[in-house]
Amino acid sequence: MNTPLPVFSAPSAPSGFIRLGGLAAACCLLLLTGCSGSTSSGSDTDAAGGSGDRIKITLITHGAEGDDFWELVRKGAEAAAAKDGVDLTYASDSDAAGQAELVRDAINDRVDGLAVTLAKPQAMKSPVARAKAAGIPVVGLNSGIDAWRSAGLLEYFGQDESVAGRAVGDKLDGLGAKHALCVIHERGNIALEARCAGLKKTFTGETEMLYVDGTDMNAMTAAVTARLRQEPDIDEVIANGAQFALAAVQATDKAGSKAKVATFDLNKDLVTAVRDGSVQFAVDQQPYLQGYLAVDALWLYKTNGNVSGGGTAPVLTGPAFVTKTNVAEVARFAAAGTR
Repeated sequence: MNTPLPVFSAPSAPSGFIRLGGLAAACCLLLLTGCSGSTSSGSDTDAAGGSGDRIKITLITHGAEGDDFWELVRKGAEAAAAKDGVDLTYASDSDAAGQAELVRDAINDRVDGLAVTLAKPQAMKSPVARAKAAGIPVVGLNSGIDAWRSAGLLEYFGQDESVAGRAVGDKLDGLGAKHALCVIHERGNIALEARCAGLKKTFTGETEMLYVDGTDMNAMTAAVTARLRQEPDIDEVIANGAQFALAAVQATDKAGSKAKVATFDLNKDLVTAVRDGSVQFAVDQQPYLQGYLAVDALWLYKTNGNVSGGGTAPVLTGPAFVTKTNVAEVARFAAAGTR
């Protein structure tokens, strides 16, 4: 498809695209960065001394529609756009070819900046190169920490998934676990693979990977249930997303397993699960912060030439462990929909 990405001004916008509506209340949570009550620039010059023309930025991810994690990324991006007076378009496609096509559409739409995820870097190599040739700055977020520099991205915001995985392996050792099942809900996603590989490097017990279809929660739950019945000695299930962890809790119940459940990533329901003890812990990479920083970084680059990390080092947003002992500190932000 080569149609321009839509600018959303009505609820009838196509599925998968979300146009900034101005989350002033959300951006007020970011006390260190300040808050603007409007997304429009009311003068001829902006804060950086520019022309006052609104910058057009498109954020394109590999997130599945309706996924709570990507809603947090989007909310963070919207908060930054509201503060900076940016015209923001959000688009996503979990299919790598589809995501690449969305990047080409954004280039044809003559955007001023692009933020992209690199879950499958090879598929994004050509469209990112085309964006650079068109003079469009591109930053990365969330996925692709080992690929963003070679892909020619300007900056990167996210978690080192291998480091996060190794930290989980160490934690499982401390908890006395012996057999971990690491559930990967999207085959070929380098971030998920890196997490489980990192876990395996440091965990002294047995680690096995289970590949499931993350787009079908019933099938995913059934697959985990079946594996737990086949291997009753599994004592830890590690999920790669909050909703998958909650499904894994159901799977342990159905299987009659005594396995504990822990997860990478966080949402409001998962905070409740950690608090009540049905999930042992979560590793928070702060998706809201990733979306916020990606958009804000492009605005800073366009208006003031700033490059976070000097263009050579990623800006890390995680990992941070959320356990029963500290979950209360996170709960109030989760209630507001930003953690």
